[in-house]
Amino acid sequence: MFERVKNQPAAFGGDVWLKPYAGKIAERRERIAATAKRLCGNRSSLADFASGHEFFGLHRTADGWVLREWAPNATAIRLDGDCNNWSGSAARFAFKRISDWGVWELSLPEDALHHGEHYLLDIVWPGGSGRRIPAFCRCVDQDERTKLFTAVVWAPEQPYRFRHKSPRRGDGMFVYEAHVGMAQEAEKVGSFNEFTAETLPRIVDLGYDTIQLMAVMNHPYYGSFGYHVSNFFAVAPRFGTPDDFKCLVDTAHGAGVRVIMDVVHSHAVKNVNEGIALQDGTRTLYFHDGARGEHPAWDSLCFDYGKDGVLHFLLSNCRFWLDEYHIDGFRFDGVTSMLYKHHGLGRAFSGYDEYFSDAVDEDAYTYLALANQVVHEVDPNAVTVAEDVSGMPGLAAPGSSGGCGFDYRMAMGVADCWFKLFDRPDETWNMWTLWHELTNRREDERTVSYVECHDQAIVGGQTAIFRMIGSAMYTGMSCGSGDLRVERGTALHKMARLISAAAAGNGYLNFMGNEFGHPEWIDFPREGNNWSCHYARRQWSLASRDDLRYSGLNRFDRAMVELLRTADIYRTVPQTVTIDDARKIIAFERAGLWFFFNFNCTESFADLDFMVLEGEYVLALDSDSGAFDGFGRVKPGQHYFTVSEPRGNERVNLLRLYLPNRTALVLRRFEQ
Repeated sequence: MFERVKNQPAAFGGDVWLKPYAGKIAERRERIAATAKRLCGNRSSLADFASGHEFFGLHRTADGWVLREWAPNATAIRLDGDCNNWSGSAARFAFKRISDWGVWELSLPEDALHHGEHYLLDIVWPGGSGRRIPAFCRCVDQDERTKLFTAVVWAPEQPYRFRHKSPRRGDGMFVYEAHVGMAQEAEKVGSFNEFTAETLPRIVDLGYDTIQLMAVMNHPYYGSFGYHVSNFFAVAPRFGTPDDFKCLVDTAHGAGVRVIMDVVHSHAVKNVNEGIALQDGTRTLYFHDGARGEHPAWDSLCFDYGKDGVLHFLLSNCRFWLDEYHIDGFRFDGVTSMLYKHHGLGRAFSGYDEYFSDAVDEDAYTYLALANQVVHEVDPNAVTVAEDVSGMPGLAAPGSSGGCGFDYRMAMGVADCWFKLFDRPDETWNMWTLWHELTNRREDERTVSYVECHDQAIVGGQTAIFRMIGSAMYTGMSCGSGDLRVERGTALHKMARLISAAAAGNGYLNFMGNEFGHPEWIDFPREGNNWSCHYARRQWSLASRDDLRYSGLNRFDRAMVELLRTADIYRTVPQTVTIDDARKIIAFERAGLWFFFNFNCTESFADLDFMVLEGEYVLALDSDSGAFDGFGRVKPGQHYFTVSEPRGNERVNLLRLYLPNRTALVLRRFEQ
């Protein structure tokens, strides 16, 4: 009888290749525990330590306002803003230093500040001064004329009240990666409200259960895609207000969709006036000194994770978004850059020695482990995802077994594999290599797979469909065009997504618009394109036109996600795998669904035999269906019956299929 295998990660350290490094792993575990103990002090938990956002920044009090800033190098701080006509001269706007640690505080009466007013800190230090946005500022605004950012008093008379609870997490995730600004078809920067009204319903309709939002934290340069953060506690004002973002999250929760966001703690923007680069006149308040403090490839500043003040800032930042916006978790960006002093640049990571060498930033590893502890202590329902290309062992293993504690890691090698294959003739594809890349993951870690995320289409890249079809995208996407490049591209587009999602470890990700084969690339407004938003948008109308192939791809994605979610695909692992490289066939069973893929570019096969459980089967999904703009070579809703035949000393149950070329079929055992 077929036995299901629960998809649970094994204990970290079971890998025989890790045995030589057992001492190093133990050292990391002890370092994490010791750091947590030091930070907590008399506090009851690490989550209590990570509450800096409740102390620093601007807050209402029972009789007025209090504003606090960490600036050890400062000799004086005054408040400048609408409240004093930007003069800063009145003595009542002068801060007092209240601790040797460098904490400054200003208390004001209730009528001194009002909702919507702009302000900055005028900070003086030995040999200089400058205006700064508070590091813990929760709201910023950008002047349209000067393009400068300032802090904003955010204290509406009727604060937003959440109406919906967060949906519970399941065994896996179907993630819809999105960027609010480029989520509109119009050539402009989209807003939180437009995303809530127009894009969110599309995601719900497609069946994705998790939205992964990019570029939420404020970043001065729109073209940075949100990865040059300046204000870590403030939403990007170009998209809307804090309440607008709360409404987006709340509405998604009401629709049964969870929301996680990119958290960028790998580096920070160099901007002095908008960011925290020289907050108190010193570069080393938050960042490393010298060359180690500057990222050679990203033109940004690198955090010093060995400083308690930096840990307090970043850990509090994690908790803030959970507390204030009811976010359901985070995708930590640039983890490879954090983990290694060389940032992973030019490294192949071909041996285990690289994971335990002096090149590893152990302070960064400790921070990431502590961040996971904080997130899961504050909200056990939250999830964390690591974007790491190095393959650092234990990154997504439980902290209790010595791992770093991420719930998932991105299976970045899967996308790399697909884009290499797309450039090669189909007949040269090796099915064993493909299957290895699709399922190559550590037993102690959960992974999220994808054909493409935003990475593949930016910085001169292309979407998967455009990579395969090329210029025919402009001439051959009409239904019935007969263009051979389009026939190949659309067929493989569906197959690649289905096998990536079905064979994934514990989750599948899609970048918005790519579910229907969004054409071309992503290019944000910049001087080189005359500040155009033409390629920083999504052409949703393509998916609704039945005369174009995009609509069929969109319907397939919806059907695929619905089928896999209904089957609760990630509660088990793929089993009874059949691979025939000569014929270009892969078949496997998972969660009661039987998947059959024929990647052969020319040959269809009749009466193929596959060993299955005895019984009757029904066709649940056909990538070649006419409903998905395929050739419709298999009868919809077809039923299949097993036959019993002798094999050696036993009898086996065989399922005989007609499997057309470049087609994937999914069968479900029929239950009356």
